[in-house]
Amino acid sequence: MSTASRFIRLVLAEYGYQVDLVEEQTWDKRRDFLALNPAGTLPVYVDDSMRALCGAMVISEYLDETHGVLKRDRRLLAEDPFQRAEIRRLVEWFMLKMETDVTRPLARERVYKLQMTAEQGGGAPDSKMLRTARSNIRQHLKYVTWLAGSRQWLAGERMSYADLAAAASISILDYLGEIDWAETPVVKDWYQRIKSRPSFRPMLNERVRGLTPVSHYADLDF
Repeated sequence: MSTASRFIRLVLAEYGYQVDLVEEQTWDKRRDFLALNPAGTLPVYVDDSMRALCGAMVISEYLDETHGVLKRDRRLLAEDPFQRAEIRRLVEWFMLKMETDVTRPLARERVYKLQMTAEQGGGAPDSKMLRTARSNIRQHLKYVTWLAGSRQWLAGERMSYADLAAAASISILDYLGEIDWAETPVVKDWYQRIKSRPSFRPMLNERVRGLTPVSHYADLDF
């Protein structure tokens, strides 16, 4: 249920990485995890030399510089500087703006708080937080509708980090049944293209303990 972690997982899969995934509950504040990332946030990428990189933006830039530049037409950041800036702008939009307005509060209230102890901030969902986050969904989907309707992909003619960042966030909302797809046919068509990619399949098969996704979550044609 971490947008940033899902984003990096999609990037790694698109670039053909074979990785070992480790589940981390950040609210546990494990000493070994904080030694890797004192900020206590996800994702954290540890390479074969046990060097750690922290944060989705940092990791995605590293992966582009070390692998993306070799992928030519499969590179997830554009060669043109202005186009790269647009991709980065949209990644920031979905990783920060949409995350703050919608995805993080819904995930926290509906998922994380049920797994936390009272001392960690767990408990019943805050209905006001849920209402506020849900009221923000429509405006964000309107923006994605405009992007998907006016471009081949969200940032331009090729799939990019922008599409993977958006899909990472939207996949969480879809798991929770928070999106009325009948109201957003343009976004639905774009999401079906992303959802059908091999990189997406592992996440579609995963389940949050104690929380069943909506019935169409793993369906490619929904």
